[in-house]
Amino acid sequence: MKETLEGKGLVKGYVPILILLASPVLYTLAIAPDTFQMGWNEGRGGFLFALAFIVAEIAGLRYDIARRRLYLASMLAVACIVYFTLVENGYRQIIMDSASNYGVRLKDSWTWMWDYIALGLFMVSALTIIYGRRWVRIAPASPIYLLGSAIILSLDAFFPYNTLGPLQFIVPYLLQFDAWIINTLDVGSATARGNMLFLNGSKGSMALQVFWPSAGVHSIIIYSLVMLAFLLKMNIQARRKGMYFAIGVAGTVFVNTMRILALSIYVLTVSADVNAFESFHSVAGEIMFLPWLAGYLTLIMYVESRRVKRMGKDASEGVNNSNSSR
Repeated sequence: MKETLEGKGLVKGYVPILILLASPVLYTLAIAPDTFQMGWNEGRGGFLFALAFIVAEIAGLRYDIARRRLYLASMLAVACIVYFTLVENGYRQIIMDSASNYGVRLKDSWTWMWDYIALGLFMVSALTIIYGRRWVRIAPASPIYLLGSAIILSLDAFFPYNTLGPLQFIVPYLLQFDAWIINTLDVGSATARGNMLFLNGSKGSMALQVFWPSAGVHSIIIYSLVMLAFLLKMNIQARRKGMYFAIGVAGTVFVNTMRILALSIYVLTVSADVNAFESFHSVAGEIMFLPWLAGYLTLIMYVESRRVKRMGKDASEGVNNSNSSR
């Protein structure tokens, strides 16, 4: 259904909006491509996933937007671009130097946190200007992903390693399950002790000390929130949304378990080299989580569309039967 947001001089279509929202990411990618590392706390790689979310939600929308709204949002885009320009020209060092004033323990997470905050606030503000309050139902996934990532980075900055007990609590159980699978499949030898995982295979041995971010706990949280954002947009019963969300969270935990298993098998059968492992570790999560998220949401839409068609068919048959019995 086509809708119009009031105002003189309308901008038709979604392409100008996508260009505007994507401009800070594309600009930063152009001037500092080396900062787009895929590790969750190593750079701006998450910006690309946020961009994918915004494209998935807005592409195809048929809104006519008042031109003045787009102009105002463009000013925010310019401000965001100016911020990233400053960061790439010395301001990053100022941010890093300020970490000690706030008791920050991991400066890298502290530094990248502000980038995610800046882009997340830009997305929220620009979407609010363009769509008004209805942006929450139109395109919530990208802001949730960005600001959720910023929160996780802040936790990592202030409470690194195993200092955040509630999130670290699940790690030993994940490692024990991983070790059990490896030993059961007989692809090598694995022993889990606390947050340590000892691996020994044909390519060598490695002892991994695993903390909650490396165990994928942050991915479980963020992708569950993104999934919730997509589900809230769907026109289905609240009870069914809750059911799908619960299944989705369980599936996300399972995917994360498979991620840890894949990392272990990589060490056991491919390479026990630390640098090679770190390279694989930095991308393994997103390689697995994004297809899972897209596939699961597509499956939900397929199931619900089939359900609606079936209900419509049943209702039509009921009316026909009622008419024929008269």
